[in-house]
Amino acid sequence: MKLKGKLLSGVLVLCMSFSAILVGCSSNEKNPESSASNKGQQTSEKGASGSSDKSITVLLEGGSPANTVASQTAEEFKQKTGYEVKIETVPYIGVYDKLNVEMKANSGAYDVATIDILWFPALAKNLVAMDDLMTDEVKNDFVPNVVDGGKVNGKILGMPVWTNSKILLYRTDLFNDPKEQDAFKAKYGYDLKPPTNWQQYRDVAKFFTRDTNNDGTTDLYGTGVLGMNNGDSVASWLDHAAQSGAKPLVVGKDNKALVNSAPYVKALEFETKILREDKSAPEGALNMASSEISEMFWNGKMAMMLEWAHFFVPSNDPAKSKVAGKVGAAPMIAGESGVGVVPGPWYQVIPSTSKKQDIAKQYVKFIYEKNELFMKALGVAARKSVFDKYGQKPEYAHLKALETTLAASQTQNRPILPHWNEIENEALVSAIQVALSGKETPQEALNRAAAKINEIQGK
Repeated sequence: MKLKGKLLSGVLVLCMSFSAILVGCSSNEKNPESSASNKGQQTSEKGASGSSDKSITVLLEGGSPANTVASQTAEEFKQKTGYEVKIETVPYIGVYDKLNVEMKANSGAYDVATIDILWFPALAKNLVAMDDLMTDEVKNDFVPNVVDGGKVNGKILGMPVWTNSKILLYRTDLFNDPKEQDAFKAKYGYDLKPPTNWQQYRDVAKFFTRDTNNDGTTDLYGTGVLGMNNGDSVASWLDHAAQSGAKPLVVGKDNKALVNSAPYVKALEFETKILREDKSAPEGALNMASSEISEMFWNGKMAMMLEWAHFFVPSNDPAKSKVAGKVGAAPMIAGESGVGVVPGPWYQVIPSTSKKQDIAKQYVKFIYEKNELFMKALGVAARKSVFDKYGQKPEYAHLKALETTLAASQTQNRPILPHWNEIENEALVSAIQVALSGKETPQEALNRAAAKINEIQGK
């Protein structure tokens, strides 16, 4: 997912909108400066494949952290190995499209790519296994769940570059205001603090939703609901389904749909009540993803948001945010089964069509060793050692909340399903939107989604 994830379809936004974070967190613009060596000289020395071309080509999302890090490190890799790094950038979905076409053509156009976890099911059969790179030392330095996210049918097909999930970001100036604290306690009977569960979240969101200038229009909302027609909305809903006890996600061991069972219905009811009953989120939820929600938060029009963790960094950047210096971070809220999220990690992969797989693996290992650069570029990374180093700095205060959330018992990756894109786009997004609009109840919408999922999978 984007950064959408992510940081992957929900701070994932925004990701991350990780959008996405999300679930986005991705840019769709091509970066003309990203081709670190697009026109570099070639030598006559034979490459690993027997070719005279001593270069590798990496495929990346333009403007992404992967693009930034590849550009920063291309010259160093050339000095170490003699191989030029040619960088090709495309918009977010273009990465998947290009890889898919190239794998069918078997042209060997790309040696390494950085991909969203969402694309593994469709690309897995044409990716090179990396189990030899994933030593115990390497594996033990990754944050929870991220290694398994790149594993398909028992084989490790991706080296994590960053992971992300939605956490709670909130306005410290509002939460720490003595007048607000007194008013909240008088109304709800307990202390105002960053919410840790569903009921507290609804209470706090309702409390802060108000008309601040008495013009008859709500200009401060307690929170936002992600309902746009994309994977960010699905990721946020699945976060809440996990919190309500969903495990495994979406389908059972027989691959039949589970989405109309109690945890999923409760999750969609939770979002629908915030939007339609409490009215503590903007009415235009069907047009809101992570980027739209974060924009409102940064403009001081929202008290808190469940968004991709890396949004903490721009939230505290005065050049982007009117509430900079007044934003705190806390772990994701818990449902009846505890804290849980659907992470939005990204991975380096090697297409099996590459003619230079040996040097491609050297490049993957090289970028693994540069994982700290992703923290600097994005605000999240994949290695625990990097989290530990940067988590001590106030500008990265979100990392502790992110680590706690990723390690939670209900945190789990999306299912590895070959038809995931169809399931998300044709069944889940529409069900979420229909329920949020009030056209159907969450149960009715998810009954229809379950039937569609079974139809897509031939069940």
